[in-house]
Amino acid sequence: MVERLVPDELWALFQRVVPEAPSRPQGGGRRRHGDREVLAAIVFVATSGCTWQQLPAASFGPSGATAHRRFTEWSKARVWAKLHRLVLDELGARGELDWSRCAIDSVNMRALKKGDLTGPNPVDRGKFGSKIHLITERTGLPLSVGISGANLHDSQALEPLVRGIPPIRSRRGRRRRKPGKLHADKGYDYSHLRRWLRGRGIKHRIARRGIESSQRLGRHRWTIERTMAWLAGCRRLHRRYERKAEHFLAFTSIACTLICYRRLAK
Repeated sequence: MVERLVPDELWALFQRVVPEAPSRPQGGGRRRHGDREVLAAIVFVATSGCTWQQLPAASFGPSGATAHRRFTEWSKARVWAKLHRLVLDELGARGELDWSRCAIDSVNMRALKKGDLTGPNPVDRGKFGSKIHLITERTGLPLSVGISGANLHDSQALEPLVRGIPPIRSRRGRRRRKPGKLHADKGYDYSHLRRWLRGRGIKHRIARRGIESSQRLGRHRWTIERTMAWLAGCRRLHRRYERKAEHFLAFTSIACTLICYRRLAK
């Protein structure tokens, strides 16, 4: 089970970003569970959608409480964002990233326990929820991800998401963090966003409200819709159960990492 959820190549990448285990100068205490077993348990919770209490300790070793405690420690250390970037670096070095055309979009989900970065969802009868904002490259691999309350307008997430694209390795030449063109729907139809993108040297293809249909953009934006469906494969993201925003963002980063790693493993 552990080797299936955390293959050797993913484990080798994770070892480069995980912080060292704290030492015990006084000695004693229980043996610390291995990081690979704990990582497999966290991936199982993310993909199966089970609670920490339902984690089958017999299959992994660590209990749900131990896995949750390690998950909290690694989330504070931004391990998941670092791992996502490392997988993107490997893909970029192999020439697997297509920067010619990127897309931006968001998806809503209900927040069952409210918490940080939640808000009344205008399309879900005002029930509290959160949004996942995403930028993908041409083939649908996520480059930048963020979360917000469900009441935040999509247009307000564009600039932070574009700035959040990390400098990623290329097969040849310098690292890259700027797409050639960005596709977006009518929710991003604002002149100041177009000016901002032009100022950064990014071409834009944003549907104009009341002038054109969004259907033509579907020829290129269907990839990000597919990526949203891939995110739904991480069942922990079907609903937001975490009160802390950093924990919800951590599960989102884990899902993005797994999507990118599947491409890397092919």
